[in-house]
Amino acid sequence: MPELPEVETVRSGLEKYILGKKITNAESFHPRAVKPGSIAPLSAVIGSKIKAVKRRGKFLWLELDRDFTLVAHLGMSGQLLVQPALAPLQSHLRAKLTLAGRFKSGSDQIRFIDQRTFGWLCVEEFVGEVPASVAHIAIDPFEESFDINKVITRIKSKKCAIKPAILNQEIVSGIGNIYADEALWRAKIHPEVVCEDLSEIEIKKVITSAMSVMKSAIKSGGTSFDEQYKNVNGESGYFSRSLKVYGREGEKCSRCGSAIHRIAFANRSSHFCPRCQR
Repeated sequence: MPELPEVETVRSGLEKYILGKKITNAESFHPRAVKPGSIAPLSAVIGSKIKAVKRRGKFLWLELDRDFTLVAHLGMSGQLLVQPALAPLQSHLRAKLTLAGRFKSGSDQIRFIDQRTFGWLCVEEFVGEVPASVAHIAIDPFEESFDINKVITRIKSKKCAIKPAILNQEIVSGIGNIYADEALWRAKIHPEVVCEDLSEIEIKKVITSAMSVMKSAIKSGGTSFDEQYKNVNGESGYFSRSLKVYGREGEKCSRCGSAIHRIAFANRSSHFCPRCQR
């Protein structure tokens, strides 16, 4: 699933191409392309102008010159590509927006491709400064209003293990399975350690490690393991080359040489070094 670095890569890529452009057409091609909770059909965005491309955690949205917004969640395999209208249509194309303005070969389009159909688009009203579906999501580590001390206090009060705590999008948003494993490795914390048993300094190290690894991933364009995650130009991210534990079961830990282990934990796989992370 695309996590914060992948969604931020998509957001910044969209921003380069579509700011200030008018949406001249909007079409959906799959019954699950538009979220059932949408307050209007996708066609409601026709005629609107794109003022900004925003993100919180794994959610992104187009801020329009309207009193509503268009939210996108990439789910497990969603892609938002910016392509000419004359480009061949993808087999898993679920929706597309046509924009005023042209590439050499035709009108610009934003294409929503989703092989597994867990992603969605949604026309929504705002709750404060964010769309309705994002209102319950915690502030992510790259927002100016992020308060690391409040997050530390919340995590410290939890009776669960540290990994599900940092995956909880209502505590801190944007961290997914890949970057949780990488952050815990950097912090030398075992994924099953109970939050109450960690010191505030240890919890802070986990959070700052997550911020550091995600910042590096953004610089590399995110993490791609297959064809399911691409940036807006259809290119893969290269951070998979820098992963230390995730997906490296049986390989040697780059820090101590021990074999990386994988365990089933909280309905996910967790990768860790049994010597470094205790």
